[in-house]
Amino acid sequence: MKKSILIVDDFVNTLFVTGFTIERAGYNALKAESGKKALEILKANHDIDLIITDYNMPEMNGLQFVLQAKTIMGNRHIPIFVLSTESKEEIQKAALDAGVTLWIRKPFKSEQLVEYIKKAIG
Repeated sequence: MKKSILIVDDFVNTLFVTGFTIERAGYNALKAESGKKALEILKANHDIDLIITDYNMPEMNGLQFVLQAKTIMGNRHIPIFVLSTESKEEIQKAALDAGVTLWIRKPFKSEQLVEYIKKAIG
């Protein structure tokens, strides 16, 4: 069974490119254009193996999403990557303190992202 990755980004092009990269590597990609939509997917799907989220999004930023996602996940440990153009160290530190596994700067190299995914979930 393919492992599933939830991608959260308000920019449709990033959703497409990241989803394409993930699917080409043999994973199932679930896509959400907002943190709110991603939380709905997370509540309905207990087979998510990894989450990749943007930081800068309207309504709910990536850190707010991560904190709410952690309450939904409860004791389940799901690696979370932030894929963002944001470069402020204090924001990155807050995200890592909140349980983010890895912070990746955009633009990203597809091969590098796939390697990080393989290390996190096989």
